[in-house]
Order: sequence, then C-alpha cells, then structure tokens
Amino acid sequence: MSMSPLRVMVPAALLALAACAASDATPPPAAAAVNTESIVLGMGCFWGAEKRMGELPGVVDVEAGYAGGDAPEVGYRDLHDQELRLRAGRSAARNHAEVVKVSFDPRQTTLEQVLAGFWENHDPTQGDRQGNDVGSNYRSAIYYADEFQHQLALQTRDAYQQALEQAGHGAITTEIAPLRHYNRAEKYHQDYLAKNPDGYCGLGGTGVRYPAAAIAAAGDASAMPAAIAAHAPLDAGTLSAQRQLVVFEAEECPYCARFQAEVLSKWNSPVPVATTLSALPPDGWTLQKALFATPTIVLFENGAEVSRYTGYNGDQARFWAWLGQRLLTPEQRRIAFEQGTERPFTGSNLDEQRAGTYVDPVSGAALFRSDSKFHSGTGWPSFFTPLPGAVVERQDRSHGMVRTEVVSASSGIHLGHVFDDGPPPTGKRYCINGEVLMFVPDEPGADWRVRVSAPE
Repeated sequence: MSMSPLRVMVPAALLALAACAASDATPPPAAAAVNTESIVLGMGCFWGAEKRMGELPGVVDVEAGYAGGDAPEVGYRDLHDQELRLRAGRSAARNHAEVVKVSFDPRQTTLEQVLAGFWENHDPTQGDRQGNDVGSNYRSAIYYADEFQHQLALQTRDAYQQALEQAGHGAITTEIAPLRHYNRAEKYHQDYLAKNPDGYCGLGGTGVRYPAAAIAAAGDASAMPAAIAAHAPLDAGTLSAQRQLVVFEAEECPYCARFQAEVLSKWNSPVPVATTLSALPPDGWTLQKALFATPTIVLFENGAEVSRYTGYNGDQARFWAWLGQRLLTPEQRRIAFEQGTERPFTGSNLDEQRAGTYVDPVSGAALFRSDSKFHSGTGWPSFFTPLPGAVVERQDRSHGMVRTEVVSASSGIHLGHVFDDGPPPTGKRYCINGEVLMFVPDEPGADWRVRVSAPE
C-alpha cells in the first residue's frame, strides 16, 4: 500500500460504517434532501459512467462534469480543443477529465461499496484511454474531497490491484488526486443514455470482481483490532463539555509521535485537548463517522463532533488554519485568513493598559509583551518589537503597495504589517489588528513565561 502520513486504524469492517465528507460542489436539491455524500470519479466517457454508477444501490444522483485540469472553467468543446493542442505539442497544461459526481445515501450504502462499483465498471489499467476513446480526457480518476476519501481510494485501489494481478491483468493507472476545478457538464450531457437509449456507452470493465472479503459486514465489532478495543474511551466527566479537542492515536504511530512533539508538547491554545488510544468517543459523546486513521483530531462541541482533522505530516500551519476556522469569529477569520484589516479605532485591545502578554487566538503562542506596546495614534495596537521567534515577516505587494506583512510563526495567521516609523530602541512599528490578539494579563507574583511561551 502507498505510504502516507497516517497510520491505518481500522479495517474495512469498520470503514463500512463511515462515509466521506460532502464535496465542495453543491449537490442538486433532490440529492441534498436525503443528506447525501459524494465523490468525483473519472471512468472514460461520462455517458456510460453516469449510467453504470447510477444503477448502484444507494446512489441517488449522478452528474456529468469535468475536473482535474488546470483551467478553472471549461466546457465540452474546450476539453477536446485542449486535447488536440496537447497532441500537437502546443500546450503543456493539464487537461480535464470527463467525470461523474456520484451522490449516495450513506444510510443505504458506503463509500467503499461505491468505489467497488467504480473499479468493476471500467478498466483502470488503460492509462489515457477507455475502450475506443483515447486521450487524457478519458483517464481513470478518483478526485477526493478530504483525507478520508483519499485513504479509502488508496486502500480500495490496492485491494482491486491484487484481484487484477491474480486474474492476469496489469497495473492500475488511475489518477488519485484532490478535487479541483470541477465544472458541471452541459445540460445535454446529463442523463444522456436515459434520453438516448441507443447512444454510445463504451464501458466494459475487466470482468474482475472487487474482492468481497474487502467489504465486511457493517457493525461487526469483533473486527476491531484487540489492541484498540482494549483501551477504554475517555471519561467525559474529565473533559470540557462546551468545547474539547480529542486526539485519537495508536500505538507505534510515528505521525502521532510527531504531532505530540511539534504541536501538543507546546500546547497553549484556548481550547483544551486530550489524547486517547481508544477508537471510541468519550462516554456519551458522538462521532460523525468511524475513525479511519491516526492521528485524527476531533473537535467536539456539546458532546458532538463538529469537525475533524485526519493525519499529520508536519504541516503545522494547515492544522492551525483548520482549528482557526472553528474557533474564530467571521471578522477574525477575514483578518487571519484573507489578510483583512479592521477599521482603525474599532478593534479590541487598542486601549489595553495592563501588564500582560498578547497571544495568538488560535495557537495561544505568545506574540508581544505589554512593555513593548506604545500609543501610535494610528488606531491599531502598536508594538516596537515582538517576542523572539513569535512572528514571521514577508513581503506584501497587495493593493499596489510594497509592505512587510507580519504573520504568527505558530499558526500562520495574518496579524498586520511592520513599518520603520516606530520609537527606540528598534525604530519599528508593528501595526497589528487587535481582533487577532488575545490578551492574557499577568497574574500577581507569577512568571508569565510559565503560562504562555513564545514558539521555539
């Protein structure tokens, strides 16, 4: 199986209990009414793919479209014109593939069963072709919307590859990549074979069945590895009922150890965090779907999962951005992730005079001390120096200006800009949006460095 920044946590028996997150494209009203989930698949000509996938039990809608290419927007003519340019050597841009967005009801089927139908209903070993259709726009593809879909795509590919090898077939060439630039196909392509029963299909498959043993019966608790089942779930009474992060880990999981070393060992975030070796949620709490891999970081609010982050490969900024999207207000998110600026004299912490530390509202890492703050008259909190290693400065050419942007070194969120018109001893003015600062006052007699620390 391909290496990934995850440790597989449960076998197919438990995977059958879970389902993928909805894709970023809005499903049609009929699909949304039954709370469907979806995945985008390339199987050659989308007329046949739409018909074949639409016949699977539990599938409620199949939409023809284009995805996986470099152009943000395309139509059918664009696809074929680009393929001609590629063959003539007049372009190196990635072409889109003809795809179908398969929406299914997770109460009736699972993502693994949908992918089993995908593998069986076309030949995934043919490269840039499918049957008589030749070109990169006819490639086999799985375009995933989240890490759960990604890992299950890899797992089912490997299971089907073994079945193909036993039957004497070659290697799978299916492209497995993040979904990008999805475009719904023109109206006349939708339900084409239903409207034109004698139309060309072009799908034959290999005749090799997806291994039945890979799709275990849902609810078979005995399939849970003993090493995981042996660990009791967290006691909800020891956790924060309002908001709590839980890190689901596994023994001998190097990426769990890396997350511990790089993130948890320096945890100062305002949201409490707990770790567990159990695959079950805290007593009385609920997960949206089964766990697929470790580490999986789940945010619970009022005992229910509201968001999760699966896998960790050292990208700390990506993890903090995920958490920030849940913790911050809309105005804070606009500033933090869209390089926004609050209106002068409107942000918080402008007139804060107490001794204390200004920290990142997502990671909790210390950014500035109160003794470096000064009154600049600009309408934003201003400091002449940050704490060592707390911020990163980079060039900003937005809005027709050349400035120096200031971002948090721990979470990567946008803080403001730095200018060369500050007071001694540095001569710098760190002009910071007050909405993305959290103030922690000094406690009498306590060392502030023990409570909040700058990033290493």
